[in-house]
Amino acid sequence: MPRKKSTAYMSPGEQIAGTVFFVIYLVVLPFVTTPLFRLIGTLLGVNISSGLQNILYYYVLFAVSIIIFHGFLGRTSRQFADNLGTACRAVAVGLIALYGLNELVYRLTKLMVANQTNLNDTTISAQIDDAPHMTLLIVIFLAPFVEEVLFRGLVFGNLRPKSRAVAYAASCLLFALLHVWQFAVVKQDITYFLLMLQYLVPGLVLAWAYDYSGTLWASIGLHAAANAISVWTMI
Repeated sequence: MPRKKSTAYMSPGEQIAGTVFFVIYLVVLPFVTTPLFRLIGTLLGVNISSGLQNILYYYVLFAVSIIIFHGFLGRTSRQFADNLGTACRAVAVGLIALYGLNELVYRLTKLMVANQTNLNDTTISAQIDDAPHMTLLIVIFLAPFVEEVLFRGLVFGNLRPKSRAVAYAASCLLFALLHVWQFAVVKQDITYFLLMLQYLVPGLVLAWAYDYSGTLWASIGLHAAANAISVWTMI
């Protein structure tokens, strides 16, 4: 029986509110979150640890995502129920493709930018040492949900009916940019942008999982599984 393609994309209201949220998430929050928590701590007379800051940050993102995209999430959940077998296959094939291709791209990237460390991975590793349980919750559950709703649900899903090629390109490039651009700005070193290559394969495979299965829960599950394996290798 052929799989049932999803037509449950976002409503105009979800697209508008989601785009505003996405821009704030991508461009503003990386630089204002720490000063904001510092201000809140000063006003309350308490010290908010970095681990608590991270979990509060992602809980807020999770809650906002639910509020804005609840209609879309309901539709894609019904699609998941209808295409459970296809979604499971997408996750299984995606994991194989992700680690096979990603290893090749990672090695090529190291040859090109041997002097640069992936500060996103370094940051996560430090957070695991500082607050392991909260970091695992973020990396395996909250972050995959938020990122998939935005990059695959919002960007890919709404561009896909217009142009599949543009949808893949935009979602992959923005996903890669998210993980490196703030480090390039803070370090004032544009060579950090070359590390975007390490995130193009995950972005491509995650978009494929959504496209193939017709439900966002396939890419969320794949993202969560991939992050869980990565964290396990760090530990």
